[in-house]
Amino acid sequence: MGIVTGIAIYFVIWWTVLFAVLPIGMRSQIDEGEVVLGTAHSAPARFRFWRIVAMNTLAASAVFALFYVVTEIVGVGPGSFPHIVPGT
Repeated sequence: MGIVTGIAIYFVIWWTVLFAVLPIGMRSQIDEGEVVLGTAHSAPARFRFWRIVAMNTLAASAVFALFYVVTEIVGVGPGSFPHIVPGT
């Protein structure tokens, strides 16, 4: 895997993992009992941007490391599986 391919795959993994990390530890305004007028009740009471970025980067790095080990060290890739259509 080249450096550009690795960066592209990490970028895709980072954005995908972001949607799994966003709700972790989130407390809505209704949970806190302090609803700001003009906002949705489900809006976060305190949005901790840097905490989410740090957690997401750690999780994405772990997923990318697992991907790297499976594809580069173990050698499992798309060519490792049998073809669905014979002769292709």
